[in-house]
Amino acid sequence: MDTIGSAFPTTPGVWRFFRWRPSISLETFALVAAALFTLFYNNAFWRFLAARVDLHQGRGWAVAAAFAIVVWGLHALLLLVLLARWNAKLIVGLMIVVSAIAVYYMGEYAVFLDVDMLRNVLHSEPKEAAELVTPGLAWTLALYAAVPLALLARVRWVERPWLVALGRRAVVMTVVSCLLLGASLATFQDMASLMRNHKPMRYLVTPGNWIASLARVAGDAVSSANKPHIPVGTDAVLATPAGGRPRLLVIVVGETVRARNWGLSGYARNTTPMLARRDVVNFTDVTACGTSTEVSLPCMFAQRGRRDYDKGAIARSDSLLQVLDHAGVAVAWRDNQTGCKGVCNGLPFESFLHADIAGLCDGERCLDEVLLHDLQARLAEAEAAQVIVLHQLGNHGPSYYRRYPPAFERFTPACHDAQLGDCTSQEVVNAYDNAILYTDYFLATTIDFLEAQEGRDTALIYVSDHGESLGEANLYLHGVPYPIAPDVQTKVPMLVWLSPGLREAEGLSQACLLGRRNQPLSHDNLFSSVLGLMDVSTQDYEPGLDLFRPCRPT
Repeated sequence: MDTIGSAFPTTPGVWRFFRWRPSISLETFALVAAALFTLFYNNAFWRFLAARVDLHQGRGWAVAAAFAIVVWGLHALLLLVLLARWNAKLIVGLMIVVSAIAVYYMGEYAVFLDVDMLRNVLHSEPKEAAELVTPGLAWTLALYAAVPLALLARVRWVERPWLVALGRRAVVMTVVSCLLLGASLATFQDMASLMRNHKPMRYLVTPGNWIASLARVAGDAVSSANKPHIPVGTDAVLATPAGGRPRLLVIVVGETVRARNWGLSGYARNTTPMLARRDVVNFTDVTACGTSTEVSLPCMFAQRGRRDYDKGAIARSDSLLQVLDHAGVAVAWRDNQTGCKGVCNGLPFESFLHADIAGLCDGERCLDEVLLHDLQARLAEAEAAQVIVLHQLGNHGPSYYRRYPPAFERFTPACHDAQLGDCTSQEVVNAYDNAILYTDYFLATTIDFLEAQEGRDTALIYVSDHGESLGEANLYLHGVPYPIAPDVQTKVPMLVWLSPGLREAEGLSQACLLGRRNQPLSHDNLFSSVLGLMDVSTQDYEPGLDLFRPCRPT
């Protein structure tokens, strides 16, 4: 019979590792773990700092060293507060795994783990999350999680009487606090200036970033649950004159389309050839409420919007759709994404996330044309004024190549990999532009559908929720904190199509709208513009934000 020794010629070395069980105090372990996090899990933070501190000067190195001590000290204090013999391996093991995942995504896509980004992560749908699981993540987990966890499993804790252990911990925490304070005071002006001018940099400090953001998310949820609902537009009524034809408005919420690559807005490539042949008004200077769906979607349908932004208040307020419902407008939401983020609560909702419709769905995702499936039958369910929201999958990354049928792959070669860094920048742009070509087709098809409606005055409003980075400044995807987000993430396309009957009923001048197409607009304009277009009267309507009002008869 073979022995273990014959199977492993280096058995003594192998067994030496398995017999290795170092004994260490919790205090020493906390200091060592904090040092390892600081040195090996903060690559994004150190790169960010190195780009803004001149390390060729002695003062620059002093500032970098001070930041290292502060990052180490804060994590050490956190661990010294949390760790006990019974929970230390569980807590640090969890921190290692989550931080390893954070290291990968911050490095691969240059994301900041702020509160909004963590909300996006927590609300991600499994199919959406699965597209972000790449071979690069597996390698990162092997290096940053598997190896440290194997070492952690071998550690044994030194046991001391609780009173002695408490005293030692107090002394260690005092020393760490003094070091932290000393480092901060020694370079206070430099550190304060950097933190003041680059506030989002704190969301790169790992694992403190995701721990603090997670605590904020939990705190906000508890706080919001204990605050009252904010009614909006409860006095809303339809003001359409008797005998007027019922109005049908389709609002298409685009996903991740940036203005820079929108053909109608002057992009060098004609990514919107079909819309160019429709009688649309394209607005060229539109700013999004946020850089993620989690922020932008509730914000664009809110009365208060970005100009008076309060996420908690928006979440507790009636949305535009609920105001329309107050007025008696039939409202429905059709979704090819991850839901309406609370915007359509209490209203008819239809998801195609798990649909299985031949020619449109592949078992994992459906093309956006699925949003038009059986739509005529849905319209027949209501004879009065209607607003239908179509929430696209659009250009959701990183798998842009999966957002359009093969016939729309006109810009080649296109990136066919979710790990965007493995493609050239042009391949990424090609795949992204092909997805816009498909959105162009989808919108043109929707306009044709509305044009064919008899007995109704129809309209379409299209606006994307946020933009996207395609490798510029080494940034990919979206979700950069709003104050430092690049224009490609905050500038979005928006267009309007109005049937001749609706223009006549409203007295709207198409020439006037075209003349205003370059005026600055934002998601904040959507609320009052829709109310005005649907002839809904309420005290919460703001005439100054209705983009159609200047083009109506005075």
